[in-house]
Amino acid sequence: WLAKQSASSMQRVVVAVADVGRGQKLLPEMLKLEEITASNLPKDAFTDFSRLADRVLKSNVMRGEVLSESKLAPAGTVGGLSALIAEGKRAITVRVNDVIGVAGFALPGNYVDVIVHLEREPSESEKNMRGALHVSKIVLERILVLAVAQEVGRDDTKPRVVNAVTLEVTPEQAEHLDLARSVGTLSLALRNQIDPKSPATPGATKRTLLDDLMPAPAPVLAKVE
Repeated sequence: WLAKQSASSMQRVVVAVADVGRGQKLLPEMLKLEEITASNLPKDAFTDFSRLADRVLKSNVMRGEVLSESKLAPAGTVGGLSALIAEGKRAITVRVNDVIGVAGFALPGNYVDVIVHLEREPSESEKNMRGALHVSKIVLERILVLAVAQEVGRDDTKPRVVNAVTLEVTPEQAEHLDLARSVGTLSLALRNQIDPKSPATPGATKRTLLDDLMPAPAPVLAKVE
């Protein structure tokens, strides 16, 4: 009786033979059938290989991990970076160096804020105040890093300094980013993956950065009895 109960609680499902990176097309040699406890299976797990032919992963899969529909790009998707772009989003690449690229820690799957530094047009009252023209401002927040250089996968433990980072943005954000990099210099600020908060900063200028450029407060005189 115990043997029958144990057999009925197991199910043969498709698992990965080795680690497979997102954006890759699944091949038969990457998969195998394995018996897994039914209580630990995702609802959309696959029980045969037929529905996995030419499907593309949208997330990394580890060796022995169960293949499920939630880990796959829509049927008919061609492998590569385009399979990772969410519906309604676009991919845009910006040139970086070891400083702008957060010393190689801006890896695929991380989120960054994009900061632009530029010199804006002066108002009438600012024409003689050179310190107020330079400004640094966060222009895009919580932007997903799709790829670094030409790789969409990553080693979680090893930063990598590259010369280009590809970001996932909306069409409107793509326009803002393209304008920002043409009129100023860009920097990336790495952020916590689960932090959804918006900083809503006013931006920084020389006047807000350097105390000696700020007007000194008026002294407060003590009242003499």
